[in-house]
Amino acid sequence: MTPPLDIALAEERLFDPTAPLVASGNLRRRGAMDRLIRILATIAAGIGVAMLGVVVYSVVSKGAPVIGVGFFIHNPVGLVAGGIANSLLGTLEIIAIGTLFALPLGVLTGLYLTEFAGADSRTGRALKLGLDVMQGIPTIVVGLFVYGLIVLPLHKESGFAAAVALAIVMLPLIARSSQEVLLLVPGTLREAADALGVSRWRTVLTVILPAAMGGIATGAILAIARGAGETAPVFICDGIFNTQTTQLNPFAGVPSVPTYILTIADQAIPDAFAHAWGAAFVLLVVILLANVAARALLARSRAKMGML
Repeated sequence: MTPPLDIALAEERLFDPTAPLVASGNLRRRGAMDRLIRILATIAAGIGVAMLGVVVYSVVSKGAPVIGVGFFIHNPVGLVAGGIANSLLGTLEIIAIGTLFALPLGVLTGLYLTEFAGADSRTGRALKLGLDVMQGIPTIVVGLFVYGLIVLPLHKESGFAAAVALAIVMLPLIARSSQEVLLLVPGTLREAADALGVSRWRTVLTVILPAAMGGIATGAILAIARGAGETAPVFICDGIFNTQTTQLNPFAGVPSVPTYILTIADQAIPDAFAHAWGAAFVLLVVILLANVAARALLARSRAKMGML
């Protein structure tokens, strides 16, 4: 039985591809939901920035009054006088040793994952999983692991043990950032080197690494900045030292800024607490400068990648 002519025409108009689009109830609901999510995301970002501003303001307002030349060139005298010269030198030494361990291992790991491990490599997948797990492990667990690995057999805490703990913290950050940057190197560079008959290792050393050096440096700086602010592994592995002397022997107790802050903050003395705020202010400035330098290197690396 043939349907009436007006019903057939109505059905034809429902599927007319040339008909103008009309907002349906579903489209209006999706638009309202989109606006709601945007508003919530903006509010969340504003809250995060506000909390950061409160923290920065607190540290600056309470730590800036004790900052002076003597604060950087003198060792602590008791609990309420002196500066943090030995702690600064000790932190630089611990971070330098940790970076010597983590940087080459991290870069080589990134190179293996991008240049030598295939997409179906079981070793590569296991290595990526291991790096992700290491990146999520609480740093206090890393400190306890290194304490049992190095401190207990040697029967003493040391700056070297703290450096090993920080190297474990920095390694996955450097490896993962190196991997991501190396993946951004244009494949045409590898193809050109292969066309010229250049061996694989020479291509990596002379073509791929120089092209990605800016991004690798960015990841290394961010990892170093994180390591400089870590307290738990340093306190566990290097928490016993003479606070009033400069000790640069890595196989003995080495003063550090995070440990100094934690130790002084436990004292119920207002002047001592002010020194802890001053050390926190110095640490905050160092981390801020490291992040700014990393951003600048990242922008330069992206510009260089765009030109390749």
